[in-house]
Parts: sequence; C-alpha cells; structure tokens
Amino acid sequence: MDEVFKALADSTRRTMLDRLREQNGQTLTEMCEHLGMARQSATQHLDILVRANLVLVVRRGRERLHYLNPAPIHEIQERWIAEFDKPRLLALGAIRDRAEEYAMTSTAITTVPTYVYATYIRASADQVWQALTDADLTAKYWVHRNVSDWQPGSPWEHQRIDGSGEVDVVGKVLESDPPNRLVFTFAAPGPDADRDPSVVTFQIDPHEDIVRLTVTHENLSDLEFYNGISTGWPAVLSNLKSLLETGEVIPSIWGLVHPATD
Repeated sequence: MDEVFKALADSTRRTMLDRLREQNGQTLTEMCEHLGMARQSATQHLDILVRANLVLVVRRGRERLHYLNPAPIHEIQERWIAEFDKPRLLALGAIRDRAEEYAMTSTAITTVPTYVYATYIRASADQVWQALTDADLTAKYWVHRNVSDWQPGSPWEHQRIDGSGEVDVVGKVLESDPPNRLVFTFAAPGPDADRDPSVVTFQIDPHEDIVRLTVTHENLSDLEFYNGISTGWPAVLSNLKSLLETGEVIPSIWGLVHPATD
C-alpha cells in the first residue's frame, strides 16, 4: 500500500484521479488538456498512478484509455474502517450520494461512463477462469449460479440459488478465449433483453504466481445502473479473490452492498 499513499500524496495526481472520476476512459492527450502541463510530465504522474494500481490502461485499437480503479481505495477501507464505523459511514455516504445525484441531475449529465475495476489474485489464470465460468463456484462467491457452456453465441443465465429458479440477468457470450478473456452481454430477462444490452469483459493477465483480473462494464443505460454496479462489482471480485486465496468467501460482504434498513 506504500505506492498507493505515495501516489495520493501529490495534488496533481489527485487532480488526475478527480478528472477520471468525472470522465473515465481518457487518452493521454485528453488528460494533458485538462491539466495544462507538458505531455512528458503528465506521463510521469500517470506512471506512478498505474504502478499504484489506481489507474488502469485499456487498449482500444491504437488508443490507450485510462480508467480510474477504485480497488486499492476499497482495500484501504476494508483494512482500517472498524465494523462499528460502517453503519455511520454508510449513512453519511447515502447523504453524499443523494447530494451528488441531485447535482448531476441539475447539470443534465447525459453520458454514462464505462466502469472498470481490477484486482490482483494469488492464483493461476486457469483457476480464475474456472471460478468465472463454473456454476457451482459462482454460487459460492456471487450467491448466483452463472450457467452457460461459455461458447461464443451461447446464452448465459444468472440464476438465484434460493430454490426459486428465478433468473435475474441474462445475456449472450460474445467472446470466449480461455483462460484469458471472456465477453458477454448483460441484461434483465424479458423481451427487451437483446435490445442494446450492456457488455461485460473479464480480462485475465497472469504474472508469475498472480493474475490481474480486470472487469470492464460498458454501454450502461443510466447513472442509476452505473452506481449499482459500482457497488456490486467490488463485492463480487473481493469474494472471488477470498475464495481462491483462502478457500472461504466473505458472507458479510453482501450486508455492505445491501445494508439492512430499519
């Protein structure tokens, strides 16, 4: 975590993260326009943020797009925020989110950013791939069975495990390159499921005895959807990481995603 704190200690780098929060997926040229500094200086700051895993670089053709990655901040939160502080902080967060929602509505934001999140897992690429595609494993860390043969063109379903057999999400597999890359559509079941759905990409990049797992969720319908997955994906991937590294999931994590209300 030393690199995270070092990266956050500089006001210019904090500004860069703020800019990516406002408009995620920027090129280096776009970042320089916002910062008013030379390209070389911006590159040096970005390199520090990338090494700290606070910024992810995603290639799209010839472009290199930069995305804010909330994972290191989430890990700091998990390490130092005590259990008794969480209800109070969740309440404060709800107030803040309501204020930000009002502000965004007032300024008539019409574009929804792409969501990108990455985590590092001490496991092999094959183990991570199996965890993403094995229905019994997804049932353990996602509390849903993800059912498909995961071949391009095949359907997939996000099935509840409460015995009801209900399906909360459906889609179609667009790409399947085990154990490196999986792309599928993501939509609520029903007649409109194939009409302009969002798209999820899992990218698995191995390095020595760990992998970097990056999820990209794009073509989101609105800010409410974006805010929902911004809470859901970190919980899913944290639980997956825990399962692969310790053999156990974190059951209480879903209480933070869907806190009980009086």
